[in-house]
Amino acid sequence: MSGTVNLNKARKAKARADGKAQAVQNRVAFGRTKAEKSLEAARADKAAKALDGAKRED
Repeated sequence: MSGTVNLNKARKAKARADGKAQAVQNRVAFGRTKAEKSLEAARADKAAKALDGAKRED
């Protein structure tokens, strides 16, 4: 026979574990360094300029 379980402690432990799992997912989804963000912005700016430069005017 198993011992008693404090349901309040079990609930809080589950909430902490769920929070840690959510934090891991957020780090993967949104965790980019400032250098990575600025590099992506520079690449997007360069691509936009190249696209604008290739447009024909009628």
